[in-house]
Amino acid sequence: MPYFLDGNNLIGLARNRSRPEPEDRSALIAELCDRLRRTRSRAVLFFDGEVPGGGTALGGLLIRCSGRETADELILREISRARTPGEIILVTADRDLARRAHDAGAKTLAPRAFWARFGTGRRPAAEDSERIDADEWIRFFEDDRNRL
Repeated sequence: MPYFLDGNNLIGLARNRSRPEPEDRSALIAELCDRLRRTRSRAVLFFDGEVPGGGTALGGLLIRCSGRETADELILREISRARTPGEIILVTADRDLARRAHDAGAKTLAPRAFWARFGTGRRPAAEDSERIDADEWIRFFEDDRNRL
């Protein structure tokens, strides 16, 4: 089953930023590649806008950039084009996007469940201190006390 990942949403949950910085994207990509490699799973990671290297395949991870449209629009278009949309699992905390994807036939999964399904990431090296600790941030932002 391919996973569709709402990249900006995942970073927003982890780093509390509406517009990810390049290093946020790089950290998320590294984390995903590591986790997917160990499970031999496939995923498509969607980002808003243009990102250098967008459209790149890294093992089981394909990175897609939305260009002038939103990543949500691109995700929904890709689901609608799929032969078997019921095999796609969209990972997002965006309730509207999740509802629209479900209406188009895809399954949805909360980010916390996705991270739990793929185990813990690799041990960070000393130079990796800026990596995203997605599990910690997801727990923080799932707590209603930490939301606006």
